[in-house]
Amino acid sequence: MEVTDFYANEGKKVVVSIGGRSYARHAITTHFVQIGESYINLIEKYVKPIYQPGDILFSSEKIIALCQGRIVTEEEVRPGIWARVLSRFVRRTPAGPGMGLPTKMQFAINYCGLGKVLLAAVCAGFDGFRGVRGTFYRMLGSEVRGLDGFYGKDIPAYEHIGIRIPSEPVRVCDEVSQKTGVAMVIVDANDLGIEILGKSGLLCDWTGSELLNLVADNPAGQSRQFTPFILVREIT
Repeated sequence: MEVTDFYANEGKKVVVSIGGRSYARHAITTHFVQIGESYINLIEKYVKPIYQPGDILFSSEKIIALCQGRIVTEEEVRPGIWARVLSRFVRRTPAGPGMGLPTKMQFAINYCGLGKVLLAAVCAGFDGFRGVRGTFYRMLGSEVRGLDGFYGKDIPAYEHIGIRIPSEPVRVCDEVSQKTGVAMVIVDANDLGIEILGKSGLLCDWTGSELLNLVADNPAGQSRQFTPFILVREIT
């Protein structure tokens, strides 16, 4: 596949310049991935036919988690009084309601304990007066910060399930490299920010910040694009 055939989602660029070098990014469209599918099979089907040595594959954490069956059901997180009360004070962002959903807040309580959630809420309130955002999520950690789903505005199928972060993302990246030869990075991204959850050992020469710069604008998009894989290729 030639760079001239690379596809970018609406509002995103195919070519970006980072540190004096140019990179082309291709948003790979897949079918609607179901719970329990094989991420190895997905990569073999959609990525391998166009992958070249030196390319880097960025994968949405949601797709890996779905394949792993990392799902929370509504029955597991029926909101109690504390979840309903605390969720009312969450500031909603363009990325979605987040912990403003009582079901997500109940997950945080179940996972972290009510005491820790209350402490995080108090600290977040004080920091909010100082203009500091994100304290609640920082204190409760990646499992709470990375919970997707329970929200059907963009993808109705996710309205009644929560999708946790992947298990052992570094191991997953190394498994992908060993079985397919693809150098992969798993990212948790939205239009407000992005972080690396795991990367292949094949990318040991790349720092986290260098990799993040390649996809800092979240080229996979955040709504119904069905482009969970972003292929990045350096160009001359």
